[in-house]
Amino acid sequence: MALTSQDTDQQSSYDAGDITVLEGLEPVRKRPGMYIGSTGPSGLHHLVWEVVDNAVDEAMAGFCDRIDVTLLADGGVRVSDNGRGIPTGVHPKYPDRSAAEVVLTVLHAGGKFGEGGGYKVSGGLHGVGVSVVNALSTRLVLEIDRDGDHHRMEFRDGGRPAGPLVVTGSAPRGRTGTTVSFWPDSTIFEEVEFRAQTVVERLQIMAFLNKGLEIRFTDERPGANEPQTFRYKDGIIDFVRHLNASKEALFRKVSSFEQREETMEVEIALQWNTGFYESIHSFANGISTVDGGMHEEGFKKALTNVLNKYARAKGTLKEKEDNLLGEDIREGLTAIISVRLQDPQFEGQTKAKLGNVPVRSLVERTTNEKLAEWFEENPREANQVVQKAILAARARVAARSARDLTRRKSALDGAGLPGKLVDCSSRDPRESELFIVEGNSAGGSAKDARDPRVQAILPIRGKILNVERARIDKMLKNNEIQALISAIGAGLADDFDVTKIRYHKVIILADADVDGSHIRTLLLTFFFRQMKPLVEGGFVYVAQPPLYSTLVGKEKVYLKDDAARATFLAEHPNHKAEFQRLKGLGEMDFAELRDTTMDPGKRSLLQINVEQAALADEVCSVLMGDDVDLRRQFIQTNAKDVRFLDI
Repeated sequence: MALTSQDTDQQSSYDAGDITVLEGLEPVRKRPGMYIGSTGPSGLHHLVWEVVDNAVDEAMAGFCDRIDVTLLADGGVRVSDNGRGIPTGVHPKYPDRSAAEVVLTVLHAGGKFGEGGGYKVSGGLHGVGVSVVNALSTRLVLEIDRDGDHHRMEFRDGGRPAGPLVVTGSAPRGRTGTTVSFWPDSTIFEEVEFRAQTVVERLQIMAFLNKGLEIRFTDERPGANEPQTFRYKDGIIDFVRHLNASKEALFRKVSSFEQREETMEVEIALQWNTGFYESIHSFANGISTVDGGMHEEGFKKALTNVLNKYARAKGTLKEKEDNLLGEDIREGLTAIISVRLQDPQFEGQTKAKLGNVPVRSLVERTTNEKLAEWFEENPREANQVVQKAILAARARVAARSARDLTRRKSALDGAGLPGKLVDCSSRDPRESELFIVEGNSAGGSAKDARDPRVQAILPIRGKILNVERARIDKMLKNNEIQALISAIGAGLADDFDVTKIRYHKVIILADADVDGSHIRTLLLTFFFRQMKPLVEGGFVYVAQPPLYSTLVGKEKVYLKDDAARATFLAEHPNHKAEFQRLKGLGEMDFAELRDTTMDPGKRSLLQINVEQAALADEVCSVLMGDDVDLRRQFIQTNAKDVRFLDI
């Protein structure tokens, strides 16, 4: 239907009356993603981080040495610190409100902007943290112990005060501090159930970054684990040891150094392990800068400079030899870079990247000076680092040759598909699925069970190479790895192009037993390390075959594992039929395999939780060892998804 001129005039009208003004906390509820990143699990947990960051700011200012975080039985969270307590007096700009109420209800209100005695450094740069938490909660209770009194104020329905701040009694035993309890709004968030492991990991990191700070965690929900307490006297040195505990350290010593200036300070700890992946974690005012920034740039530049100078001075690198690259030197490096500064410039409210240029100079200067001294004082360890970097450089050259050879072979062989791939007929990646199965017998069953139009089968032989413990040149010589690269068709590592993938679902279909769990872990590690965009794009899945089947009347019922079998027996105490154990896919007939894992309408697909993978930053290499319980824990951490754990 054509528009009339009157319709057009009405639609194009745009004047002052069309401008909407959102006041108070309305903008937060209207566009929550602008403030907390998303309304998914990461955004939900971001509420906890905002409140905890405020408590940590008190610790960084020297007024707090204990923080208690509790997941309440009714779904709420309580964060309590023994700092100074939010000021309770009347705010000079808002004479009808207390300063505490202003902090909870006005965006960009807090003690982190002025020139007074609030905070020299803080993680809550934007000052919107706790007010955003208030806006996105159905209920928030603020309790303040200050000046000998216990104050209380409650907010409901997205931050509206239920009454003024009132004194309810005396502060217990002269206590000072702030307690915030909040209950997230289920109309805002996709889910409102907090994950204890996610919270624990974050709290442990905060304890590492704040030497001597005690952080206690309690989960009051049914079936929860015991309370945990974190406190580290050596701070980030303990952090490095913790991260390398599951790996083989190149040497026992941890190099650490720090430097302070009037408005900035930096603290760095580092240690190499025998592995092949770098693990650099940077923080600014206690906030994890997962996308790096100026402090990381300064560190990496100085590290490369210091080691090359040292290697040439000692004659390990000859005059005609090329300098070692940064990637060679950082192979197997675990490092913590923690900076504190008065006016941090983060990118966005989620603070993923630090942009302050002066901090780059401070970190670079400090690393150049202090690390050079450490190498001179520890020649044995320095030489081990140099030798490891030289080997990494040789492997890099070999890997480049292997990649070039792989590209040439692919060009000569056309599509370059592996011979054992049973491909699908569709050439549309959006509807195509690749099932990776163990062995020829499983491949045969899967071939019979599949939909040949959209489902492809790639059998692999046993456990693939553990890429966590192999350089890329060795990896490229492995037949199973070559088959995976060829089948997916988008390259590897830095050359990986996610737009060229041949399947939009890459599904790991391994046996239901412990060996199957190990194979899943190895494959996930390969994808996470060498095809990370495949994981981040949501193209990697894990299919969960059942461990048992039984008959209820004439209907076959499938049970995931021993726990599911026990639950079934509890619900069916008179069940007499036998249970068939289906631990091997090759033992399942094509109908069973199709019904449980390959029929799109029935199969149980667990998409990887990429947000958790990004937070963890790396796959824990312990899980690729011989610890069966940890491997099982990795696969069965959560019934809803598979998560990368940094233990």
